[in-house]
Amino acid sequence: MEPRLVQAFAARGPIRTIGVVGMGYVGIPSAALFADVPAYSRVIGFQRDSPTSGYKIAMLNRGECPLVGEEPGLANLIRKVVRAGKFSCTADFSRISECDAVTLAIQTPFRNPRDLEPDFTPLFSAIRATGRHLTEGSLVVLESTVTPGTTAGIAREILETESGLVAGKDFGLAHAPERVMVGRLLRNLREHDRVVGGIDGPSTGRARELYLPILTKGRVITMTATAAEVEKTAENTFRDLQIAAVNQLALYCEAMGVNVYEVREGIASLREEGVTRAILWPGAGVGGHCLTKDTYHLERGVALRSADLDWPEGEKSLYLTARAINDFMPHHMFHLTESGLARVHKSVRGSTVAILGWAFIANSGDARNTPSGVFRDLVVAAGGEAGVHDPWVDTEPGVEISRDLDAVIGGADAVAIFTGHREYSALDPARLRAVTGRVHPVIVDGRNVIDPDAFIRAGWVYKGIGRGDRNGHAIVTPK
Repeated sequence: MEPRLVQAFAARGPIRTIGVVGMGYVGIPSAALFADVPAYSRVIGFQRDSPTSGYKIAMLNRGECPLVGEEPGLANLIRKVVRAGKFSCTADFSRISECDAVTLAIQTPFRNPRDLEPDFTPLFSAIRATGRHLTEGSLVVLESTVTPGTTAGIAREILETESGLVAGKDFGLAHAPERVMVGRLLRNLREHDRVVGGIDGPSTGRARELYLPILTKGRVITMTATAAEVEKTAENTFRDLQIAAVNQLALYCEAMGVNVYEVREGIASLREEGVTRAILWPGAGVGGHCLTKDTYHLERGVALRSADLDWPEGEKSLYLTARAINDFMPHHMFHLTESGLARVHKSVRGSTVAILGWAFIANSGDARNTPSGVFRDLVVAAGGEAGVHDPWVDTEPGVEISRDLDAVIGGADAVAIFTGHREYSALDPARLRAVTGRVHPVIVDGRNVIDPDAFIRAGWVYKGIGRGDRNGHAIVTPK
């Protein structure tokens, strides 16, 4: 006899109506792609009508994309599926009862990373709302990055309590972590392999059925729910580790007076079968929602099972050390700014510093956990003034952000480039120096987007991450 859940799925029939809870950088493109699948008749986006994000409901229902920044194809796809009547957004969570499958993509930050204390409040609230309206034969998929053990543990408990149904018997439950990057959301969802892990075989199979139609190149990789949670947290932890490795190398190169980008090119050139050096790029800091906290979810997962961990005595976690290095980089940008100002007999106190870039990633309006914020706080705490320019970010609570570059640069003693926006690679050093009104302004390049020699010739004091070959240059006074 077939398992009870298999019978429940069969009685429900093929997946036709999908609910997507959370209209953010994951939920919106996922909903649009699901709605574009001919086999799916309708997709409902669920979004709280809150003061900070409720505006998305009306925008999406008008066929407009509320995400800021370049997302190729997304605006057109949203317009298409809304006009076709296949996608709509609502704050009425009772409509989850209409859905054959529900995905949840809610942010999962940490209240206190040092104590490994996550803030699951928004996620658990969404799970409760989903559970209240869950019906037999439906599928629930957590896409949020969570501490390993969450899906089969507390998430399952909440869903069963709210619904009165039993996971694995009356409804399916799985974890299918998102694997997207801002600026390439649709491409990532279509082309990346999709990891899917259910609490049992039927749940895994139903989740595979859900995601397979939106994949154009990627395949579905199946495993258990907990293994899928570990995979996602480890995936981002490894990327964070790679960034930390090259950031540490950049700091070493500065100390030894060499150019990290030359060293990096040599390392990256080693390619042969079975041999690669997947070296990334150094920078002013790591931002965004994922890399800044997913390591802590992995650490928390193993901490909950610490009795089973065999580990070298007295040694710290390699992953947490990597996190500390990446968190240090905006502090290093501050130290470079201090040393640059010292070369012209100034200090941060009483100086004006222009911050170029508030978004954490180039050519995007996504400013979640931006390292620019850490740097700004350091400047202000040291008695300096900080202005912010960003051509992509509109607003930030408590921070004035301008799109007028000259207004931010005017009167600046130092300029710190934090984001690799395309606009910053075309800066004219002579004109920019004239706008500052300073004889020898300081420029600190945190993303290697400018030509050091051009700025040095124009009278700037240059400092750059990993540029030990240039950070001690002779100061030039233009004729």
